[in-house]
Order: sequence, then structure tokens, then C-alpha cells
Amino acid sequence: MVDKRNHTRSSKTYSTHPKRKRNLDDWLLLSKPNLRGPRSHGSSSTRRVVSQGTLSERTCIDLTLDDSEDEFEGPTRSVAPPRRDGKSPVSWSSILRDNTTSTRKLKKLVPLMLTTSEMVSKYTPLTMHPSILPLELSCRLYHAMLKASEGWTRNKWWLADRMVESPHTTSFYARRGQEDDYDWNEAAQYWYAGRPTGPPLPFLPEMEEACEYIEKVVNEAIKQRPRYPLEWAGAEGEGNDEVFRWRPNVAAANCYRGAKEAVGYHSDQMTYLGPYPTIASLSLGTTREFRVREVIPKENPSQREARTYIVPLPHNSLVIMHPPCQERFKHTVPSQQAIDMFRPLFPHNAEPSNARINITFRFYRPDFRPHTTPRCACGDPCVLRADMKGKGKGREQNLSECNQEINYFWQCYSGAQNEGRTCGYWRLMDIMKEGRGPVIGTGP
Repeated sequence: MVDKRNHTRSSKTYSTHPKRKRNLDDWLLLSKPNLRGPRSHGSSSTRRVVSQGTLSERTCIDLTLDDSEDEFEGPTRSVAPPRRDGKSPVSWSSILRDNTTSTRKLKKLVPLMLTTSEMVSKYTPLTMHPSILPLELSCRLYHAMLKASEGWTRNKWWLADRMVESPHTTSFYARRGQEDDYDWNEAAQYWYAGRPTGPPLPFLPEMEEACEYIEKVVNEAIKQRPRYPLEWAGAEGEGNDEVFRWRPNVAAANCYRGAKEAVGYHSDQMTYLGPYPTIASLSLGTTREFRVREVIPKENPSQREARTYIVPLPHNSLVIMHPPCQERFKHTVPSQQAIDMFRPLFPHNAEPSNARINITFRFYRPDFRPHTTPRCACGDPCVLRADMKGKGKGREQNLSECNQEINYFWQCYSGAQNEGRTCGYWRLMDIMKEGRGPVIGTGP
């Protein structure tokens, strides 16, 4: 007698291949209309197109499967027609995906602490000069500026449709005796953050003393560095005795009280400094971190990653920001969780302080005096900016007539005080057509 159960079980053929789960690509490819008509029932195999590979590199391959392993039931199943060019079909996801050439994602660089003068010079366009002033003078200057800072104010300007206030106090000084009376009066016409600064304060006697030491160090450092085409080439002396000399005529002073007062990433306004300026930044009081970070031009953001460099600035240290620091880098003094108290050695009974005084000595170029600044349709003086990312290339033709490595442009800055509204004025700076100079690239 034949066991019907065993007979029934043995008459069925079971596939030894595990069933593969189909994805959306397979479903779309297998559900295309049948372009070749009904399938012959005598066909022993079916051409199936499936996708294989990772999401970022998905290709399609052909698999020939036995009909008995078909997982679909019902009417005739349509298949993708063979391509005449011999190329494999392309999955729908690869069509929708951005077809631009993929680039290797750059590894994000961690901030690097620069603790020595050698490291600062190696990685940045800065030079670090510790103990720049005699100790007694550095303390006298600190106390004089700290007392003066009680009357300093916070800058206010419009940013992103709202009024913001600088998280530190600031003031502006001009140096008497270096310019004639007309130039001193014209200093009252300086604009900052979209509005007039008002008459500047005269250099304190302690500031004048400090300049004697700072000027020597800065001029010696300039001699050892390459000069840029649009740098100021004015000289002092007559005939063969003419020599370039950096001599600060203004100073911006800032006071940071406590660990939370700070300033965000920025580059210094170049409206009166002109291209490729040299700025000497003196730190007094408690130690704070100074951070610099390069701005990567838009043509090569995928080739290298910007790195943040941290430079601790102790009392009586000078950082010289050489060209092209303002054109290629932005800097900041960030807030910190905690700071060390500064204990002045002079006078001996001085109280500890948590304040840092920063004095940035600058040379405002004669060829960029306020009366030479273009005005926009708003009627306000424009601001001079460097084209850090190369965004201005293509907006005008012949951008490099003066063989300048970096382009500069005049821009409306009224929005800083006009609830963010500007006239949109933009004009490329042409140092020759504007009658400025002399500069290194052209001479007198």
C-alpha cells in the first residue's frame, strides 16, 4: 500500500536557494509594461534585472532564474527589455541622486594650540613678541587704560534684522603731533559700524611711551617679510635716505571684563587701513585666548579644511597681524569658562583684576583719508572689504588690472544702522583709477 501522505509530499519540489527580499528598485524594474508581448509558456528561464551594491554605488546586473523559483503569481510578469547599447540598466535612485562627481569628505581638523613664538610664525601670518614693554611701563599703561575704560562704550549695529551690542567696551584714539591740524580734524569724520565715531581721544602719555618700543619691533619684523603689491610704499626722508617706516597714528582700545566678555569672528575694517595692513595688537592684564581661522576660497573648499589656531595672550605680549591676515583670516576673542586673575607687580599694593585691555595700534594710510571714501546711494561712506572667498570674480571684467592677488570692493554699509536696509551699492576698488598710492607694486 502506498502512503499517500508521503507520495503527496515527495511530488513537490522545494528550492534549496534562499529567497532574496526584493527592494523598491526591483519592484519598479519588474513592473514595467511588457514591450515584447506575452511570454511564451515554453520558456524555461526569465531575465530579471535587480540592483546590487551600496546606496552610493548602486548598479544593475542580470540574473537568470528558473521559473519555478519565481516568487510572483498571477498574470504574465513583464521584464525590462534588453538595451541595444549593451549597457546595464540604471536604477531609479541613481537618476534622482545628484550626479556630480563625488569628492572625499575632508577630515575635520581639531583646533591647534600655539604656545611658542615659533609655532605662531609657522602656522599663521602672525608674529608673537612676549614681554614687549618694560614691566613697570606695562603695568602703568594697564592701570591708565583700565581707569579710562570706565567711560568706554559698547558698539551697536543691526545684524539679521535686529540690533546687537558688542559684548565688550571700546574706544578710539588718534595720535597728535604726527599729522597737521587738517588731518586731526578730519579724524572726527571716521565712520565705524555704519555711523560716525565722533572726535577721537588723544594718545595717553603711556601710549606714546609704548609706541617707542612697539614701532621698532614692528618695523624690524616688516623688513624680514615679503611685501605685497598694494601695500603702502610711502617713505620718510629725502633722496637716497628714504625708507619705509610703519608709524601708528590711531589705536582702537578694547576692554574685556571677566571670562564672558568677548568678540566674535571678524576681520578688521579696511576702509582707512587700505589693502594689506599691518596691525600691532598689545595685550595687558589677564590672559585670554586669541583664535584665528583661515577663510577657504570658494574654488577649493574640497581640497583643504580650515583649521582654528589658538594663541594664548598673556600680559605684556604683542601680536603683529601681518599681511594677508585681514584678507585671508578671521580672528576672535571667545568667552571662556574661567580665567586667571591678573596680579600686577606695580604698584605693590595693586588689587588683582579679571580685566584684559587690548590696544590695536594701526596706521591709517594718507591715500585712504575719509574724504576719499566713496559714498553709496544712501549718502553714507562705503566700507572697504577684501574678497576673501573670491565671490566677486565675474561680477566685473578685468578684475586683475593691477596684478593684485586679492580683489577689494566698496560696499554700502548703511544697513548696520538702518534696520538692516541697504541700497545694494557695490563697486570694485581700482587703486590706480582712484588715484591712490604709492604702493609697492607700482612705486611712486
